[in-house]
Amino acid sequence: MSIPGWRFCGNEREYLEEVLSTGFRAGADGAFTTRLEKKFAETYKVPYAITFNSGTSTLHAALIALGCRPGTEVLTPALTPLMCGLAPYYTGATPVYVDSLPDTFLMDPIDIERKITENTRVILVTHMYGGVCDMDAIMKIAKKYNLSVLEDCAQCHMGKDKFDRLVGTIGDVGSWSFENSKQLTCGDGGIVTCSDSALATKIRKTGGLGFKTLTAESGKVRTDRDKLQNPNWERFDEIGYNYRMNQMAAAVALAQVENTDYFIGLRRQSGKAYESALANSTLLTPQFEPAGYFYTYYTFSANFNGEENGVTWEDFRKKYMENGGDGIYAASKLLYQEPAFRDRKIGYGKAPVAENLQSRLMNFTTNQASQEEVEIQIDSLRKTLAYFGDKTA
Repeated sequence: MSIPGWRFCGNEREYLEEVLSTGFRAGADGAFTTRLEKKFAETYKVPYAITFNSGTSTLHAALIALGCRPGTEVLTPALTPLMCGLAPYYTGATPVYVDSLPDTFLMDPIDIERKITENTRVILVTHMYGGVCDMDAIMKIAKKYNLSVLEDCAQCHMGKDKFDRLVGTIGDVGSWSFENSKQLTCGDGGIVTCSDSALATKIRKTGGLGFKTLTAESGKVRTDRDKLQNPNWERFDEIGYNYRMNQMAAAVALAQVENTDYFIGLRRQSGKAYESALANSTLLTPQFEPAGYFYTYYTFSANFNGEENGVTWEDFRKKYMENGGDGIYAASKLLYQEPAFRDRKIGYGKAPVAENLQSRLMNFTTNQASQEEVEIQIDSLRKTLAYFGDKTA
C-alpha cells in the first residue's frame, strides 16, 4: 500500500512554506494564484486562466458570463453529478437533460440537437470518467444554432479528441476541479480557461466580488496605496461572488500542475490494465475509447452485464472487495432522479439510455501509486471474474 500523502511528492510543501513565511502577504498581489494561472494557461496553450475555490463555482461564474439567467436553458447531461444541474439552476436558467451514448457513456450529440429550443443558451459538456465527448459534432451543433459551449473537465485533465485538441480548449470556456479525488488536487479548488478577453474579464469579476480592478490577465484587487486609502476610491463595478481561490490552495495546485504528466500517466496505466483484463469479458463492457482519442481515466468505468448472467451488481462488488479490490463506485443518480431536483420539478427532459446505464455502471478506482498497486486491483478483478464464471478468466 502507498503511504498517505504520496500524491504530494513535488513542490507542495516548499510552496506552502513560502506562503506561510510571508505571513500571507503574497495574497495582496495574488502571488500563487497568479503563478498557477500562468502555468495552467501554458499547459493548455490558452491566453487566460482564472482560479476559483471549487469546480462548481467555476461553472456558475462561467454560465453567468455566458448570459444564463431566468428564461434561458442550459443543455446538460442527465448522467452526471448534481453540480452540473445546480450551476444552471443558480443562474435562474432551466437545466435540460441530455441522454447518453450507450458505448462511451457520454453526451449524445443527436439528443443535444433534439432538445434545443429558442431559449437554449449554453451546451454544458461534461467529459465524464476521464472520457472525451464528441466535440466535433457538438461544436457543429453549437455553431448551427449560435450557442455557447462550456466544457466541464472536472474528471478529465489533459484528455484529447481525435484531432489532438485538449479538452477545455475547444468550446468557449473550459472548467476544471481540484477537489481531493480529482486527478490533480489541492483539497478543493477550480480553474477556468478561455480565449476571449472580454469573457475572461467577466468570469473573473463574477468570481471576484466584482472588483473593478480585475481583468482577464490579473486577479489583483489592490492598486497603489494612495488610491486604495482615499475615501473617494470606488472599488466595485460588477455584482460578483466570493469564489476566489486562497493562496495555500493555489500553492498546492501549482505543484500538482507541475507534475501533470506523471499523475495522468498513472491513471492511464491503471485504466489500460483494467481494459486489458476485460478484453473478452462477458460480465463487463469497458467505456469505449474511439480511435485517436486520449482518455485520462478519472475512474475506469464499465457497463455491468451480470444481471443477464444471474449475477447481481451488489454481489459482484462484494466479491471483488473480498478478493482484495478497492470499492466499486456506482454512477450518480441522474440529475432528474435526485430528490433535490425531482421533488422540486427542476428542469425537464428524459434520458432512457442514461437511466439504463446508471443502474449498471461500475466505476473502478484508478488512483493507485504504482504498478504493484494496480496489479492488486487487476488480480482481484480476475479472481472475481473467475468466481462468477466469466470466460475472461
